[in-house]
Parts: sequence; structure tokens; C-alpha cells
Amino acid sequence: MELAVIRHTRLDIDAGRCYGQSEIALADTFDTELASLHSRLAPPYSAVYSSPLQRCLQLAREFSDSIETDARLLEYDFGDWELNRWDDIDAAALDAWMRDFVNVNAPNGESLVQMYARVVAFMEALRGRDHPHCLIVTHSGVIRCIWAYLLQIPLAEIFKLEVGYGEVLRCRLAANSQEDVVYARG
Repeated sequence: MELAVIRHTRLDIDAGRCYGQSEIALADTFDTELASLHSRLAPPYSAVYSSPLQRCLQLAREFSDSIETDARLLEYDFGDWELNRWDDIDAAALDAWMRDFVNVNAPNGESLVQMYARVVAFMEALRGRDHPHCLIVTHSGVIRCIWAYLLQIPLAEIFKLEVGYGEVLRCRLAANSQEDVVYARG
């Protein structure tokens, strides 16, 4: 199965604000970014999957009328930190999380291990489906988890992978993980 995995386009939110699963509107650059994506992608797709957040659904609808949303494609859950400025989050709690962001939950949120488990569950379920050409519209954290899954990258290293707005990861999901191939990003 050939996959194109897209991060949503730019958002209308001020820099320095913590967001994950909150609904955030797309920036007014959406049409320009969409034109760029249309020039880089090759529809039609036999299946289109999307995070249920509107910033992903709006983009997914530009490529298909038939979209399957899946909560496993949601961004990291920052819990109590959602929509706070990073500078306003309790420094001790933030430091504890930063020392072990792989295993430590954001307060009333999730850990990276928990997020990774749900993304892997999605990928394994997808592996069992018969879609020759599939599009996934999601978030940077999910895309980093997909990279980690496909390339067996340690979770502690995934933030070294930059994932820009509107960036596309192309890969082949094979019948078994030893035959998966990552082609390109861009």
C-alpha cells in the first residue's frame, strides 16, 4: 500500500502557545498551501484517513468526499497545558516532563509512549486493509510516531525530525514491517 501522510497546513495561533488536541483554525494562507499540496500529490486515493480535528478534516476534504476519521490520528494530548503559553506553564512540572517526555504524561494528558501505542495500532490496522493508494491527514506528532514506527527510531529521538506544515511523508506499508519502505518527505 502506497501512503502519502500530510501534516495539516499553518494555523491561526500565536507562537509560543501549547496546543495538541485543541481545535485551532487554519491560517489565511490555506488556499496557497493547498495549491502547493495539489501540485505535489497524486489523487485519486483509494482511501483517505484523517484526524477528527477540523484543521485536518478541512484539508482532507480537498482530496476526497469519502473520509474516515480516526481518533488514533489525533495530536499529542497536552491535557491541562492545552492552549496555555509555554512560558506560563508551571516550570517544575514542565521540567519533569522535559526530562522524560517519552514516559511522563502532561497533567491529565498522555505520554509519548501512549501516543505512540495508538499510532502503531492505527498503522497495524491499516496494514491489514486493501488500499493500493492511501492518504492520511494528521499532525506533526503523529507523523513523528509513524517515522519512528517505520524506521525503528527511538522515541527519545523523534523531535529531531522536523515536520513542517503541509509536509508530506511518502512510504510503502507492506504486508510485514520488514518490507516497509520510506521514500521521501517534502
